[in-house]
Formats: sequence, structure tokens, C-alpha cells
Amino acid sequence: MALTEQPSPLVELTGAHYAYEEGPPVLTGVDFAIPEGRSLALLGRNGSGKTTLLRLLSGGLRLPSGQGELLLDGEPVRHDRKGLTRLRTSVQLVVQDPDDQLFAASVAQDVSFGPMNLGLGEAEVRERVGAALAALGIEALHDRPTHLLSYGQRKRAAIAGAVAMRPRVLILDEPTAGLDPDGQERLLTALEGLRASGTTVVMSTHDVELAVRWAQDAAILTPAGPRTGPTAELLADAALLTSAGLRPAWAPAVARFLRSRELLAPGEPGPLTPQELSARF
Repeated sequence: MALTEQPSPLVELTGAHYAYEEGPPVLTGVDFAIPEGRSLALLGRNGSGKTTLLRLLSGGLRLPSGQGELLLDGEPVRHDRKGLTRLRTSVQLVVQDPDDQLFAASVAQDVSFGPMNLGLGEAEVRERVGAALAALGIEALHDRPTHLLSYGQRKRAAIAGAVAMRPRVLILDEPTAGLDPDGQERLLTALEGLRASGTTVVMSTHDVELAVRWAQDAAILTPAGPRTGPTAELLADAALLTSAGLRPAWAPAVARFLRSRELLAPGEPGPLTPQELSARF
């Protein structure tokens, strides 16, 4: 039987070491790859290095000399103007607090900033802004002053600014933090639309249940280093989650219980939410 071909890494860190000035090591010898065309959830306790890892992958932080390498399409990324432009046209990071990212007077002005800096023509910039706002479901906010947006709207406007750059990889640091349930669902729907259209989406989160529902792949930062794999497999490992300071996931536990009672056939996917459980049983 032929083995299923694994997607090639689009961006990856190899042997990465990182410590902030006068602080303990945050990452030690970490290998981490983002496969193209997938949705990936990055999980770990506070202080595990999630944000540091994301900033290294997007070029916001630079690995110390001789302390690892950042690769894009298998080629080393140089931290000069040409190298960083190459990286940032492929990989975009959206930080956790949208107020750290939004700065223009209106939503359209903010979303247009990146494409304009690429030297694109006015018509192309307008097209990209319109498409990005539509992808996030915020077309009605085109002319809205950014200081009048709700928190959820600011989150989506910040993501639209990254989407307008047409990145191959969109990296989001805790994008659902601070959102109410409806806001979370709206955002997840938008992100699934982006992934379906070909964008690789990476999300850091503390929410194991959200990762189970949303991500195809997961990566867990443990004291022994990252563990990666298909979400359904990795997040069913209660001991692994506990070692990473995370709560065991509800959905895999329910699926195990249903299979033990022969209410779920081997290989049949279990319910991902209490609402799905009620509807099916």
C-alpha cells in the first residue's frame, strides 16, 4: 500500500535556540515545520514559547548567529531587506492585541497599508482591500474609523490587513482571546474560508476544544520540546496534554466512552461539541 504523501514544509525552524536578554532559554534546539495547505493549532501553557516561536517564524525576531536556521521553501531566510521582503510576502503574523496592529484612521486605510508598501497600483490595492474585507465578513466597515470598532471588529480588521498581503501562511497569536462565543464562531468561519481558498492558517491557543474542532494538525509545546501530529491523534493523548499544562480535550474523551459502549463504530468520528452530542444521541 502506498504511503500518503505528506505536504512539504513551507516555512520551518531547525535547531532553534532563543533566549531574551538576561533571561533563561525560551526555546532549546527546536525543530518546527508548517506544512503547506493545512490548518495548524499551536498549544502550550503561558511561558512555553508560543509567541516567541511565531515571531521567529514570521521574521519579527531573529535567531542568534549559529543558534538555528529559518527556512522558507527549503531555502535559508536572510535577515536583510531582500530576505525579509521575501519572507513577509509569504508569511504574515497577526498579534494578539489588535490595538498593537491597527494605526490608520479608517479600516480601509489600515488594510491598504501593506499592499501600498509593496508598490502596487491603486486599482490592485483597492481590489485587495475589498477582497480582504469580504474574506473576514466586514465589508460594511470599509470607511469606519478604527477607534469606533468593537473589540471583535478590531480583531477582524487586523487580520484583514494581513490577508490583503496575500500571504501563503497566515499566523495568528491567540486570535479568539477576548471574543464572545458568537465572535469566535464568526472568526473561525472566516478562517476556514481562507484555508479552503488555499491559505495555510496557523493559530496559537490555550483552548484545546477549539483546536479539536478547527485544526487539521496540532503542535503542543512541552518541556521536552514540540510534539506535532494530526489533531485527532495528538489531542486524544491526555498524558501529553497534562505534561504541557493543558486540560484533556472533551471530544476525544466522549468518543472513547461512546466506542466503549459500542455507540460509535471504530473509525467513526465522534461529536466535537455538546450540541453535536445531543443532536446525534
